[in-house]
Amino acid sequence: MAKRDYYEILGVSKSSSADEIKKAYRKKAIKFHPDKNPDNKEAEEKFKEAAEAYEVLSNDEKKQRYDQFGHAGVDGQGGFGGGGMNMDDIFSHFGDIFGGGSGGGSPFESFFGGGRGGRQRQAVGSNIRIKLKLSLEDITNGVEKKIKYKKKIVAPGVTFESCSTCGGRGSVTRVQSTFLGQMQTSSPCPTCQGNGKKIKNIPSGADRMGLTIEEVTTTIDIPAGVADGMQLNVQGRGNEIPGGVAGDLMVLIEETKHENLERDGNNIVFNLHISFPQAALGCEVEIPTVSGKVRIKIESGTQSGKVLRLRGKGIPDVNGYKTGDQLVYVNVYTPKKLNNEEKKTLQQLMDAENFTPDPTKEKGFFDKMKEFFN
Repeated sequence: MAKRDYYEILGVSKSSSADEIKKAYRKKAIKFHPDKNPDNKEAEEKFKEAAEAYEVLSNDEKKQRYDQFGHAGVDGQGGFGGGGMNMDDIFSHFGDIFGGGSGGGSPFESFFGGGRGGRQRQAVGSNIRIKLKLSLEDITNGVEKKIKYKKKIVAPGVTFESCSTCGGRGSVTRVQSTFLGQMQTSSPCPTCQGNGKKIKNIPSGADRMGLTIEEVTTTIDIPAGVADGMQLNVQGRGNEIPGGVAGDLMVLIEETKHENLERDGNNIVFNLHISFPQAALGCEVEIPTVSGKVRIKIESGTQSGKVLRLRGKGIPDVNGYKTGDQLVYVNVYTPKKLNNEEKKTLQQLMDAENFTPDPTKEKGFFDKMKEFFN
């Protein structure tokens, strides 16, 4: 099922301020909170949906990518966006929205029963960010890439014991004053970071966290239509952490320059240079595309500046909406130097009526553009 627009979910616009977005999310979270709507799957899904929308729109970088690329620009960016919602992660962010202080459950959560405040929350390893260079052919067709990189892994032989601070629960409770009175809230244990256990034995060669560095190889699928600067997320391929789950591998796309073709959005541009005789008499020429060379016909009387469109020869939209075209810009070449015979031939044509420009019969630049886009 296609995702709904994040602005629509929260009922805000692209021009809404950060405070307006936060206020809108607070209303949605209160309305669809699972403790307020027990055993209501629809409400729980809307609660998750609102949290995902807020997680993206409250982050300037992710919001910019979402505005530019839609869901494809933020899916897999870490946090909630595109990774499958986790209720523990959602509640861990409630402190910023409902004034629950730092860390765990909010006063709001305790008000509706406090059933989630004591659940165990796994620690997550750090993310790894790498750059991946892609050719125009890779970007147009999509590609599977094998990537080698170094990551932290839990060393063989690491053992654990129950955390004495939280008694293995992974969380600690506290009582605080709120606008509703005294509320009991829970937060991840500061000693074990919510794991409920801590390292007992660290083998030789590992750091104080029980980690070693190893070079690994992973295969990732790059969808067609990605753009320079776009970041893809491979979940669980980042640094490991003892007793927790691995972070993510963040892949930053970097487009390499093509020898003959240029990208313009989802269109591909090729500058074709032909001679005056070719333009006047017409001809067939061979041009490059990302799928190989093709022959195209140049009509007699073709003017410099004409744009030919090869439909469907461009780049697929990363959201799957459509495929761009290849645009061929025709440039009629004028030689800078002529030999005597060439000069003599052209001088004979200089005053010929058919070679005299007639502006009234030629379309202007803006007329050509209108014709092209229509």
